[in-house]
Amino acid sequence: MTAIAPAPAPYSLLCVDSTPEPSPARRGGLSTGGTYAALFLLGVMQALIGCFQFSHVIGAVPVAALAFSVLIFLTCLLGGLGMGSPLGALAPALGWFLASLLLTMPTAAGSVIVTNTTAGKWYLYGGAVGAGLGVVLTFTRPRRAGRWPRRTDTWPR
Repeated sequence: MTAIAPAPAPYSLLCVDSTPEPSPARRGGLSTGGTYAALFLLGVMQALIGCFQFSHVIGAVPVAALAFSVLIFLTCLLGGLGMGSPLGALAPALGWFLASLLLTMPTAAGSVIVTNTTAGKWYLYGGAVGAGLGVVLTFTRPRRAGRWPRRTDTWPR
């Protein structure tokens, strides 16, 4: 007599977990916009402080002007890297440019805050180069794989 093998147990879909995996926490629109606004205000504050303190020198070297130029460069670069977007670098750069522009314009009485001295030139030109370099480096850095995916489909096929 031959033994008949028992039939396999029926597969039930009730035991399959159909709930999706929880997605990682994403930044909300309000907190992202607030961060960009904070970066913009940080650039404004750096310009406000820098325009009044740029003239400190050691010998003939405008140390404070150079330090403020490096500071705006680092702020733009780290803002862009931290936000993972070139807009993170552009926000403090725009804040710095606008505030510096307003503070370098002469008043009705003819007085100016940033004077036409070596330190003033190093502060304005060095800060502009630093902010621009921070923005450009953020634009040219390689993107992470999951952040901005590249399109793989091409049209027409």
